[in-house]
Amino acid sequence: MNLAEYRRAAAHWLRENVPTDDHPEADGIARAKEFMAKLHDAGYSGITWPKQWGGQGLTQAEERVFAEEARHYVLPTYVFSIGLGMTGPTIVDRGSDALRERFVRPLLRGEEIWCQLFSEPGAGSDVASLQTRAVRDGDHWIVNGQKVWTSVAHHADWGLLLARTNVDVPKHKGLTMFVIDMHHPGVTVRPLKDMSGRANFNEVFFDNVPIPDEHRVGEVDDGWSVAVTTLLHERLSISAGVGMGGQKDHPASVEALRRALDTSDPLVRDELVELHIRTRALALFNQRLAQETKAGVFPGARGSAAKLLLAELTLYQADLATRLAGPEAALADHPLARAISMAPGMALGGGTNEIMRNIVGDRVLGLPPEPRVDKTVPFKDLKVGTQA
Repeated sequence: MNLAEYRRAAAHWLRENVPTDDHPEADGIARAKEFMAKLHDAGYSGITWPKQWGGQGLTQAEERVFAEEARHYVLPTYVFSIGLGMTGPTIVDRGSDALRERFVRPLLRGEEIWCQLFSEPGAGSDVASLQTRAVRDGDHWIVNGQKVWTSVAHHADWGLLLARTNVDVPKHKGLTMFVIDMHHPGVTVRPLKDMSGRANFNEVFFDNVPIPDEHRVGEVDDGWSVAVTTLLHERLSISAGVGMGGQKDHPASVEALRRALDTSDPLVRDELVELHIRTRALALFNQRLAQETKAGVFPGARGSAAKLLLAELTLYQADLATRLAGPEAALADHPLARAISMAPGMALGGGTNEIMRNIVGDRVLGLPPEPRVDKTVPFKDLKVGTQA
């Protein structure tokens, strides 16, 4: 069908199938899984993913049309955002055929939930300093260590885990990527509450957890290159809002603020125009990156620029909403309160704004990199975190 027909079909499906009522948290996951299965079976999950592994095999044009129609709704897909935007694309790009066959289709249908296990208490922005160890034991690896700030881990069935497998080489060269069963004995997940009172993040502990070697993604000690693939997808997906469920009810969006504020004031209108321009500019930048990716042009570090732009836009939205609505907007019972309290997290999760600027300066603008003294030193000789 042509794009006009595709748009009409997508609009009709969304109108008929997106839940319009609120449901308690207790049954939210079950309903989200039910919705994802319907979304996939209708042809709207994994629109550009390879058909061989459960995707629809269509183009960015169809994906863009669906996203444009979906933005008018709140899709119950947040719990799948890590799988759809980060871990799933990494398995498609770097996993074995056996891993693709086993995991991609259930992910797209919402049968299994995924998380990403990178950051640690002593390795946040400097992920390569991580200390979670995976030691070879026959045809398995035994994992011990801790991760932190892991989104949706309390719901996850599977995780994409970056672990250290070699301490005798520099830190970037001794890492390996694995798929880990989040329900295996020895995996402990503890939710962490943020300032909004919610617990979307978690700390995760591994105590002698075995992982079969066939669940390894990429080559042994080549996990950093796999992680770079994941981080690229992460930053692109965060900036594009993959799996985030649409913007219809975002309390600090242009549409929401127009409904909540007195737009007869020309100064308010001027502020909203500025917000619209920034929002549209980011959308067009993401569209360009998506088109280039589909055409085989690797976006590289420009994905970090997209993520940085989203973080700055989110902070600008929160600041604007507070200035226009008044200081009471930050109170717990105000409709803007959650958006305001969550905004600083966007400048931290997925890489801090400072790290994003370093990446853009170094790899996009060609500026001199910051001095590094640890790139050639074996990890066992470094003083990092709790490493003796």
